[in-house]
Amino acid sequence: MAIIDKQGITTKVMEAMEQLRPFLHADGGDMELVEITDDATVRVRLMGACSDCSMSFMTLKAGLEDALKLVAPEVRAVESV
Repeated sequence: MAIIDKQGITTKVMEAMEQLRPFLHADGGDMELVEITDDATVRVRLMGACSDCSMSFMTLKAGLEDALKLVAPEVRAVESV
């Protein structure tokens, strides 16, 4: 298994999250980075209104995961915890 640059990925994740944050805040929600695993899976926690929103899966997959894969193609997946 290749060694991933967790610090580099973390920077990219935080930048992508900051771009999405205004949309989440507008709906009363937010998200936080929990961890980046050794296999480049990004784990985030949805908070506030986002934690039980029926669209939270789309926020992760079509929002954060797509944005991350553009700037950090080494990211394997995004999961909610």
